[in-house]
Amino acid sequence: MVCRKTSQRELILQELQQNSQHITADELFRLVRKKMPKISLATVYRNLELLVESGVIGRLEIRGREMRFDYDPAAHDHVVCVKCHRVENVFLGAEKENYPSHAIVDGYIITGCRVEFVGLCPRCQEKTKELRGDDTMGCGCACSCKKSELTDEQKQVLRAMADCAGACAAKDIAAATGLDAKVVSTRVTDLKKKGYVDSPERCRYGITAEGREAIKD
Repeated sequence: MVCRKTSQRELILQELQQNSQHITADELFRLVRKKMPKISLATVYRNLELLVESGVIGRLEIRGREMRFDYDPAAHDHVVCVKCHRVENVFLGAEKENYPSHAIVDGYIITGCRVEFVGLCPRCQEKTKELRGDDTMGCGCACSCKKSELTDEQKQVLRAMADCAGACAAKDIAAATGLDAKVVSTRVTDLKKKGYVDSPERCRYGITAEGREAIKD
């Protein structure tokens, strides 16, 4: 598929190239709007999809996280920080592509392999040390302390998300918990700030690994 050049696409590509991170459509929209105030979020989404389909840029789908876009469409892998969700490139070389199909899944012809590492980035390690006041690398706070920070309503919201198959809308959470939709929206916002909730799709929410840990009995 050939994607013709437009001023909008050129600006989107320019911002993607200048930004060293793998950014979301919403983040890209905020950057592009500074130079093209009349552009809409829908236009940014539409152009990103066209650029992905034409092979000009790459799309990064991290399970449980909002979709991100990569200026470099060439095959490479990624490492994701479990705390700040920073995404960086990892280059493992072509040898990982050479597995015979029968050694992986019977009946399949393996055409590629994508690896995703997870860990704690250097910046978050430093922040963790500062919060704890020592050199112990961990979650930055005792799990019992994190749990005590949650209100009953926040726990209800997290449990409803944990029971939901995939991302769910605020109205689904409200129906499952019996809470008012506005209350749910407020609680979701608070939980996103804590890192317990993310938004893998527009207007839909999911519980993170940290969120699941926080409501463990």
